[in-house]
This record gives sequence, structure tokens and C-alpha cells, in this order.
Amino acid sequence: MSLFITSLNSGSNGNCYYIGNREEAIIIDAGLSCRETEKRMNRLGLDIKSVKAIFISHEHSDHIFGLPVLTKKYQVPVYITERTRLNSGMQLQPHLVCAFNAYEPVEIGNMTIHAFPKQHDAADPHSFIVSANGVKVGIFTDIGNACNNVTDSFAQCNAVFLESNYDEAMLMNGRYPYHLKQRIRGGKGHLSNKQAFELFTSCRSPFMSHLLLSHLSRENNTHEIVDGMFQPHAKTTQVVIASRYKETAVYEIPASPAVPVRFTERRRPVEQLSLF
Repeated sequence: MSLFITSLNSGSNGNCYYIGNREEAIIIDAGLSCRETEKRMNRLGLDIKSVKAIFISHEHSDHIFGLPVLTKKYQVPVYITERTRLNSGMQLQPHLVCAFNAYEPVEIGNMTIHAFPKQHDAADPHSFIVSANGVKVGIFTDIGNACNNVTDSFAQCNAVFLESNYDEAMLMNGRYPYHLKQRIRGGKGHLSNKQAFELFTSCRSPFMSHLLLSHLSRENNTHEIVDGMFQPHAKTTQVVIASRYKETAVYEIPASPAVPVRFTERRRPVEQLSLF
């Protein structure tokens, strides 16, 4: 059985990723308004009522902006760690809040969601792998570096939403103040084009069908730079750049030989300051 994926939006103005089968779906992060989420899903022919859960990676506003209205309107459970919930300041209906723990799988219908800690400037940030019937989709954005969990997980996936946030030269020569540049590139911020490219070329599985490059910076990156870097090395992988202004197409991710989800690094990130 295939999984179907799309990026409803990807960028500092809002992040929202859809993964589902023919019966049910989940959303990773809810950075769009409820109305915009509905509009984009409707354009893609996706039924928002098929969404059975929303998973939140961390508390930054571009990942949670639409969550309170969306979850209240559709009474969708929210999977969020307690530290993330407390640091978000959101008012959520208590009966819809479900805690999750790193490395402990959550079953949503026929899908299994594995979470693991990531290196990012937030209270308790996590990345995710969604698996079902031999298909694995990774959501690896807002990561400061490719730790062992990221590299191991990337190699298992049929499709990945992978951050390619900034071009190093554009960032360092750009208008951001020095301290912000250092926070972005300092290991707890975002993944550069070069880091994402190295992960792709060194850890890609032979059965990776789709790579959705995500969370591109408006100020410090361009589609042309990213496309020129990745496309010559795409081989059998379809490389897509997720937009910060509109949804992507819906991509069908077929099954491959079953590989169990595994992790080798169980260290949690240290407490961090917020990244604006």
C-alpha cells in the first residue's frame, strides 16, 4: 500500500506537511491558518476530515500558528510533547492533547509514527518517520546538523521532506546581523544546502523515490541554487522544491523491501533559546 504526501507550505511563513493512505492521514505541523489549510487541501482533492492526528515538531510559530483553530474545528487529536506545549503558550482543548515520547511509536490507523529528538533551537524539538506497509516517509526540517539519527533514518526512507534552508555565501554576505547568522548556522539552527546535499548523496537509499527540499530561506537561498545543486545528482529520485507560497502536487510513494525503523543515537538535545 502506498503513502501519499504533499507539502501544503514550507518556509518561515508556515510549515505544514500531509502524509496519508487512501483511508486516513496525519499532518506534521500546522503553521498555516485553518482556512488556508482547508483551501489548499481542497485544491488537491484531499479531504481534511481524513486527518486523524496532527503531530507538532516544536513550538515556533511557523509550525503551530493554525493549530488551535484547526484542532478545535475538526476535533483532531494533537500529538505534542509536554515541554513543547508549555513553551508554545497555546490554549488547546485538554481532551485533544496527546503526549508522545521519543523512540516510542504511535499508531494512527494503519500508519506508525516514530519521533526522535533533533538539534534545533526549541524546547523539545523532534523529527518524524511515518511508516505503513513497507513505505517510510521522513520529515527532517529545522535541524541544525545531521546527527546519527538523521543519517540512519534518511537511509531507510522511500521519501523525505528535507530542509535545505540556506546558501552559505548568501547567508554570510546578507543583511542578517552576525549573531543571527551564527545561530542559523551554529548547529542548533537550520541545515544548509551543502549539508542537505551531502546527506542526500551519501545516505540516500536505492529505493528513495522522492525528495522534497523544504524550508528554503526567502533571504538566504533561491530555488535556482538548490535546483542546480541537486538535480544533476537526482538519478532515480524525483527532486521537488517545496514552496513557501503554495502547495506541491500530491506524490504517491510506493512500497519497497521492509526495513525496520532503527535509531543509534539516543541523546537528547540540550536546552536551547528560541530561534526567531
